[in-house]
Amino acid sequence: MRVMGVDPGLTRCGLGAVDGRPGAPLTLVAVGVVRTGADEELGARLVGIEAGIERWLDDVRPDAVAVERVFSQHNVRTVMGTAQAAGIAVLCAARRGLPVALHTPSEVKAAITGSGTADKKQIGAMVTRLLRLSEMPKPADAADALALAICHVWRGGAQHRLAAALAKARGKDLKP
Repeated sequence: MRVMGVDPGLTRCGLGAVDGRPGAPLTLVAVGVVRTGADEELGARLVGIEAGIERWLDDVRPDAVAVERVFSQHNVRTVMGTAQAAGIAVLCAARRGLPVALHTPSEVKAAITGSGTADKKQIGAMVTRLLRLSEMPKPADAADALALAICHVWRGGAQHRLAAALAKARGKDLKP
C-alpha cells in the first residue's frame, strides 16, 4: 500500500509518501514540503498548495492519503490556515477518488513512538529509524507528513480492510 501523508500548513505543507503494509518494513517514496509566502494573499497561497499537492499526487500515485486532523489551538488564526490547507488536501484526494483518512496528532505520535505526547524530535528520530534513513527529514513538517503516512499504513490500512471485510460478510449474511 502506498500512502501519501499531508501535514497541512499555509507556509509549509509537509508531504511524504511511503510504501508498506502492517508487519513489513516500510520504504520511503518521497518527502518534501510545499511552501507559500506569508506575504502572499490567502487565495494565492491556497492555489499554490493545491498545485503542489496535485503535482505530488501525479508523481507519487498513492493508494490513500492521510491528513492530520486539525485540532483546536490557542492561536485561532493559525488553526484556520491549517484547516484551510487540510481542506485543500482532502479535496485534491477526493477529486481523484482516493480514500482519505484523518489522524489526530496524538494518534500519530502514539503509532510512531508509543507515546501520544512525543515531541517533534522523537517523531523525527523514529521516522528516520523506521524508514532506515541516513538523516532525519527536514523540516519537521516533512517528517510529520511521513509519520502520518506510516500511521495510516499501520492503523488505517488495517482498519479499512477490516471494515471492508465486515461489510462484505454482512452482505453475504443478508442473502438468502
